[in-house]
Amino acid sequence: MPKKTYAVRYVAGQPVERIFPPLASGQLGQALPPGEPLPGSCILRVMVWNIFKQQRANWLSVLQGFGKDAQLVLLQEAQTTPELVRFATSHYLAADQVPALIFPQHQSGVMTLSAAHPVYCCPLREREPLLRLAKSALVTVYPIHNGQLLMVVNIHAVNFSLGIDVYSKQLDPIGEQIRNHSGPVIMAGDFNAWSRQRMLALYRFAERMGLGEVRFVDDQRRRAFGRPLDFVFYRDMNVCEASVLVTEASDHNPLLVEFEHTTRRVRTPAEPKIVGIGT
Repeated sequence: MPKKTYAVRYVAGQPVERIFPPLASGQLGQALPPGEPLPGSCILRVMVWNIFKQQRANWLSVLQGFGKDAQLVLLQEAQTTPELVRFATSHYLAADQVPALIFPQHQSGVMTLSAAHPVYCCPLREREPLLRLAKSALVTVYPIHNGQLLMVVNIHAVNFSLGIDVYSKQLDPIGEQIRNHSGPVIMAGDFNAWSRQRMLALYRFAERMGLGEVRFVDDQRRRAFGRPLDFVFYRDMNVCEASVLVTEASDHNPLLVEFEHTTRRVRTPAEPKIVGIGT
C-alpha cells in the first residue's frame, strides 16, 4: 500500500502540523485565504540548496550567513535535525517539509523556509523505479506586496531511472499546479538533469509553462556528466542578481537569486522566455 503524501509544518511555539494535498488542484483557481505578504516591498531574495542531509561541517554557518537574509530558502535533502528545525523556526515564520525518506531519527526531503505563512500548500512525492526510494516536491503560494500571489515550487527530481518516463511523470502534477496559477512563479531545486534526455525534458516543460531560466555568469553549479543539476526557473518577475556560492558544506553549491516584483505580466505561457539547450 503506497505511503500517504503529506507536508510537515514547523512554526515556532506551535505543535508540528501535517498538511495533506488539496482534494483537487482546481482549488488554485478559486479564491485563496488572505495572508500577510512576504516582507520586502520590491526585492525578493531566494536561496536554493541541496544541503546533503547536513552530513558535512559548516552547513549551519552557510545557512546563517546567507539564508537569514532571504525571504525564501528552498532546501533539498533537508533532514529534520534539531539544529535545522531550530534555525528554521527562529529565522522564518514557517518551514514546510515533504518527507521523502524516513530515517530512524529524522526524515529527509525538500523543505521550504518562508518569511510569511503560505496560503496554499501541496506536497508531492515520486518513487524512483530502480532503488524504490522516493523524491519529493512542494508547491506553496504566498501573497506579495504588489497584490499578486507567488507560487513557489521546490523540487528534488528522481535520479536513478531508465529513460525519462518517471522523470516526466514527476513534472506532470507540477505542471498542473502552474497552469492553474495566474500569478508569478518560481520553480527551483535539484533537477538531477544529468543526461541530454533529462535536460531536453526539463527545458520543454519550462517552455510549456512559460518559465524563463535564471542564468549565472560565474556558473559554479554542481555538475554530473558536464551538466548542471540545480536550476531556478521563473515567470512574471525580473532577475536583479544571481550568483553561486562555492562551499564545501555540501556536495552542491547554493544558488542565490534576487528577484524584482512586477506590477504587470512579463510573459505568458504562450510567449515563453526560454534559451534553447545546447548539445
